[in-house]
Amino acid sequence: MKETITFTLNGQPTSLNIDGERTLLWVLRTELGLTGTKFGCGEGLCGACTVIVDKEAVRSCQVPVKTIAGKEVLTIEGLAQADKLHTLQEQFIQHDALQCGFCTPGMILTAYALLLRKPHPSREEIIQGMDDNLCRCGAHKRIVEAIESSSKKR
Repeated sequence: MKETITFTLNGQPTSLNIDGERTLLWVLRTELGLTGTKFGCGEGLCGACTVIVDKEAVRSCQVPVKTIAGKEVLTIEGLAQADKLHTLQEQFIQHDALQCGFCTPGMILTAYALLLRKPHPSREEIIQGMDDNLCRCGAHKRIVEAIESSSKKR
Protein backbone atom coordinates (compact mmCIF):
# COMPACT_ATOMS: atom_id res chain seq x y z
CA MET A 1 0.00 0.00 0.00
CA LYS A 2 1.36 3.37 -1.00
CA GLU A 3 1.80 6.12 1.55
CA THR A 4 3.40 9.54 1.57
CA ILE A 5 6.78 9.52 3.27
CA THR A 6 8.57 12.77 3.95
CA PHE A 7 12.18 13.06 5.03
CA THR A 8 15.29 15.15 4.43
CA LEU A 9 17.67 13.75 1.83
CA ASN A 10 21.11 15.28 1.49
CA GLY A 11 19.82 18.48 3.06
CA GLN A 12 16.74 18.75 0.83
CA PRO A 13 13.12 18.08 1.81
CA THR A 14 11.90 14.95 0.03
CA SER A 15 8.41 13.51 -0.21
CA LEU A 16 7.44 10.30 -1.96
CA ASN A 17 4.18 8.45 -2.47
CA ILE A 18 5.49 4.92 -2.24
CA ASP A 19 5.07 1.47 -0.73
CA GLY A 20 6.53 1.98 2.76
CA GLU A 21 7.82 -1.60 2.85
CA ARG A 22 10.30 -0.97 0.01
CA THR A 23 13.82 -0.78 1.31
CA LEU A 24 15.59 2.55 1.50
CA LEU A 25 18.32 1.15 -0.76
CA TRP A 26 15.98 0.55 -3.70
CA VAL A 27 14.10 3.80 -3.15
CA LEU A 28 17.37 5.72 -3.28
CA ARG A 29 18.62 3.87 -6.36
CA THR A 30 15.46 3.49 -8.43
CA GLU A 31 13.05 6.20 -7.31
CA LEU A 32 15.59 8.93 -6.65
CA GLY A 33 18.44 7.95 -9.00
CA LEU A 34 21.11 8.02 -6.30
CA THR A 35 23.19 5.06 -7.41
CA GLY A 36 26.18 5.74 -5.16
CA THR A 37 24.52 3.50 -2.59
CA LYS A 38 25.35 -0.05 -3.71
CA PHE A 39 23.56 -3.36 -3.47
CA GLY A 40 26.06 -5.82 -2.05
CA CYS A 41 24.89 -8.85 -0.11
CA GLY A 42 21.29 -7.77 0.48
CA GLU A 43 21.58 -9.12 4.02
CA GLY A 44 23.11 -6.13 5.81
CA LEU A 45 26.43 -7.91 6.19
CA CYS A 46 28.82 -6.24 3.75
CA GLY A 47 28.21 -2.50 4.23
CA ALA A 48 28.04 -1.57 0.54
CA CYS A 49 24.57 -0.08 1.07
CA THR A 50 25.50 2.06 4.09
CA VAL A 51 23.89 5.50 4.38
CA ILE A 52 23.61 7.89 7.30
CA VAL A 53 20.21 8.26 9.02
CA ASP A 54 20.09 10.85 11.79
CA LYS A 55 23.90 10.73 12.06
CA GLU A 56 24.06 6.92 12.40
CA ALA A 57 25.36 4.51 9.78
CA VAL A 58 22.60 2.13 8.69
CA ARG A 59 22.39 -0.65 6.13
CA SER A 60 19.83 0.68 3.69
CA CYS A 61 19.09 -2.79 2.31
CA GLN A 62 17.51 -3.66 5.66
CA VAL A 63 15.53 -0.46 6.28
CA PRO A 64 11.90 -0.13 5.13
CA VAL A 65 11.55 3.39 3.76
CA LYS A 66 8.54 4.08 6.02
CA THR A 67 10.90 4.01 9.04
CA ILE A 68 12.80 7.06 7.85
CA ALA A 69 9.79 9.39 7.85
CA GLY A 70 10.82 12.68 9.45
CA LYS A 71 14.51 11.73 9.57
CA GLU A 72 17.63 13.07 7.88
CA VAL A 73 19.30 10.82 5.33
CA LEU A 74 22.77 11.41 3.95
CA THR A 75 24.09 9.47 0.96
CA ILE A 76 27.51 9.61 -0.63
CA GLU A 77 26.09 12.08 -3.16
CA GLY A 78 25.35 14.54 -0.34
CA LEU A 79 28.68 14.33 1.47
CA ALA A 80 30.64 16.80 -0.64
CA GLN A 81 29.63 20.41 -0.08
CA ALA A 82 29.65 23.17 -2.70
CA ASP A 83 31.75 21.11 -5.13
CA LYS A 84 34.38 20.47 -2.44
CA LEU A 85 34.99 16.86 -1.46
CA HIS A 86 34.65 15.94 2.18
CA THR A 87 37.96 15.33 3.98
CA LEU A 88 37.25 11.59 4.04
CA GLN A 89 36.75 11.55 0.28
CA GLU A 90 39.97 13.50 -0.23
CA GLN A 91 41.91 11.13 2.04
CA PHE A 92 40.53 8.03 0.33
CA ILE A 93 41.90 9.44 -2.92
CA GLN A 94 45.18 10.54 -1.31
CA HIS A 95 45.77 7.08 0.20
CA ASP A 96 44.52 5.19 -2.87
CA ALA A 97 42.03 3.52 -0.54
CA LEU A 98 39.99 1.96 -3.31
CA GLN A 99 40.47 -0.32 -6.23
CA CYS A 100 37.20 -1.21 -7.91
CA GLY A 101 35.36 1.37 -5.77
CA PHE A 102 32.25 -0.72 -5.23
CA CYS A 103 32.51 -0.68 -1.43
CA THR A 104 33.88 2.87 -1.22
CA PRO A 105 30.61 4.80 -0.63
CA GLY A 106 29.68 2.46 2.23
CA MET A 107 33.20 2.61 3.64
CA ILE A 108 33.28 6.40 3.57
CA LEU A 109 29.85 6.77 5.18
CA THR A 110 30.64 4.21 7.87
CA ALA A 111 33.86 6.13 8.58
CA TYR A 112 31.88 9.39 8.58
CA ALA A 113 29.55 8.04 11.29
CA LEU A 114 32.54 6.73 13.24
CA LEU A 115 34.19 10.17 13.18
CA LEU A 116 30.93 11.82 14.25
CA ARG A 117 30.90 9.61 17.35
CA LYS A 118 34.63 9.80 17.98
CA PRO A 119 36.50 12.55 16.09
CA HIS A 120 39.97 11.19 16.90
CA PRO A 121 39.75 7.40 17.16
CA SER A 122 42.77 5.19 17.71
CA ARG A 123 43.87 2.83 14.92
CA GLU A 124 42.26 -0.06 16.83
CA GLU A 125 39.00 1.85 17.17
CA ILE A 126 39.01 2.54 13.42
CA ILE A 127 39.62 -1.14 12.65
CA GLN A 128 36.87 -2.16 15.04
CA GLY A 129 34.50 0.50 13.66
CA MET A 130 35.07 -0.64 10.08
CA ASP A 131 35.08 -4.35 10.87
CA ASP A 132 31.66 -5.03 9.35
CA ASN A 133 32.41 -3.35 6.02
CA LEU A 134 33.94 -5.64 3.45
CA CYS A 135 36.31 -4.84 0.58
CA ARG A 136 36.96 -7.70 -1.80
CA CYS A 137 39.92 -5.87 -3.32
CA GLY A 138 41.90 -5.93 -0.09
CA ALA A 139 42.28 -2.19 0.39
CA HIS A 140 41.54 -2.38 4.14
CA LYS A 141 45.01 -1.20 5.21
CA ARG A 142 44.81 1.88 2.99
CA ILE A 143 41.22 2.52 4.09
CA VAL A 144 42.32 2.58 7.74
CA GLU A 145 45.19 4.93 6.82
CA ALA A 146 42.77 7.26 5.00
CA ILE A 147 40.45 7.40 8.02
CA GLU A 148 43.38 8.00 10.39
CA SER A 149 44.59 10.83 8.18
CA SER A 150 41.11 12.34 7.94
CA SER A 151 40.68 12.28 11.72
CA LYS A 152 43.94 14.20 12.10
CA LYS A 153 42.69 16.91 9.75
CA ARG A 154 39.57 17.59 11.81
